[in-house]
This record gives sequence, C-alpha cells and structure tokens, in this order.
Amino acid sequence: MDEFLRIVAAFPTLLFTSALAVVVCFWLLVLTGAVDHDGFDGVLSTTVLVSVSLFAALGWFQSLTWSVLLPDVPRPFVLVASALGAGWLSRLIARPLATLFPDEPGPSRHDFIGLTCTIRTGRVDAGFGQAEVTARDGSTAVVQVRQSAEDGYALSSGSSALLYAYDSAGEFFWVAPS
Repeated sequence: MDEFLRIVAAFPTLLFTSALAVVVCFWLLVLTGAVDHDGFDGVLSTTVLVSVSLFAALGWFQSLTWSVLLPDVPRPFVLVASALGAGWLSRLIARPLATLFPDEPGPSRHDFIGLTCTIRTGRVDAGFGQAEVTARDGSTAVVQVRQSAEDGYALSSGSSALLYAYDSAGEFFWVAPS
C-alpha cells in the first residue's frame, strides 16, 4: 500500500491523480444533482466531459502502470507515453459513446407548433379531439387537440387545422381551422 501511495503522489502520476480527483468530484456532484452535466451554458458538451473523464482515468491508470512496471524509465517519458496512450484510447472509446450522448436536444412537442394537422376524430371541442401531424423530419404522430368554442368553425374528421399552442398541463394542442 505504501508503494501505491508513493507512486500515486509522485510525478507524473500525481498530475493524473489530480485530474482524476476533479473528474470524480464533478461526476459525484452530477449524481447528487448539484451540477447538471448539460450545464456550463453549452460551453462543454456531454461528449467532451466524457472524453475528458476517460482521458483522466486512462492516463492515471497508464501512468501508474508504467511507473510500477518500468521504474527505471525517465519520468517525462512516462508522462508523454501515458498522455498519448490515454488520448488515443479515450478517443477510441468515446466515439461509439457519442451516439449515446447527443449534444442536440431530442424532439419536443413544441416542435409541432405552427404545423398543420389532419383531424382524426368525429369532432373537436374544448374537451376532446385527436389529430395526425407530420413533423418536419417526415415522421407522423397522433396528438391530442382542443378547439376553442369561439372559433365558430366546427372541426371534424378529415379537416385540416393549425396547431397554434401547446398546453403542458393538459398535454394537448390548441387548434384553429386552417
């Protein structure tokens, strides 16, 4: 245990130990909800945070391993080799992971506002109605719709309507004849 602590606290492993400590603290704050991993106002994407985390962990492990297995190798060489190896491995691992952490927000119901839809129920009023809407990407969805009684035009099956607002509490769209 003493040798482990000596190596972890010595150059160059100490550099990676410090970076790993910051990374572990950050992810603990994310797990507790104190920090949002999508935070930083878009400065850092999740993919970058995962890549930096991988780099710190892999660099620490490689530096520790090189220092134990090859104690006679000059320490600057261990630092450079560990950093290059960690960079290569983290890039290799992070690329497939990037698909799991998209930087763009997923589709939202608010994306449908401003689109036309086709009514699929026999009537639409302030308490009932469904419509089919085609998203900008070509996919379709059946959504709950409501019509204000003041519109004056009754919507029925096959009618075309405009989705002009979304009610989050009721989870439906307000529609008007188009």
